[in-house]
Amino acid sequence: MKQFLGLVLCATVCLSSFAAEREFGYSVMYSGGSLTGIRPGQGPKLFVEGDHIRIAAGKADAVVIPAASITEVSYGQDVHRRVGTAVAVGVFTLGLGALTALSKSKKHYVGLTWANGDQKGGLAVQCDKSDYRGILAALEGISGKKAVDSEAMTVKN
Repeated sequence: MKQFLGLVLCATVCLSSFAAEREFGYSVMYSGGSLTGIRPGQGPKLFVEGDHIRIAAGKADAVVIPAASITEVSYGQDVHRRVGTAVAVGVFTLGLGALTALSKSKKHYVGLTWANGDQKGGLAVQCDKSDYRGILAALEGISGKKAVDSEAMTVKN
């Protein structure tokens, strides 16, 4: 009886890990780009699979990008002070509000451009602070392109 129970438990764990692996994707926030099925501010999932990248909104795929068609991978950060939070906290305690005003918040962005024959496009997504390095590594690995720091690029007007 113990062997049978152990066998059932092992089979359950194995099947659940295969199901979890199949559905693994990164939750991102779409900031803008050439995707027509997703509006900025929506949260699709980004899947990095064997030879392509898939972005899915809900159950449907918004776009499937072949890895060979990726032309550039970029990343950047948006750093700003938490003024709104400081004002809200400052209403109750002035000292804590002043300390909150000195703190900073970072948003991490990953950009991707591709050209697949006549189909050209690009997108920018906001990533969670714990996921953006993994997303960059996955995109670099699948595309063979080194990610470019958008802060290091100098644009003169």
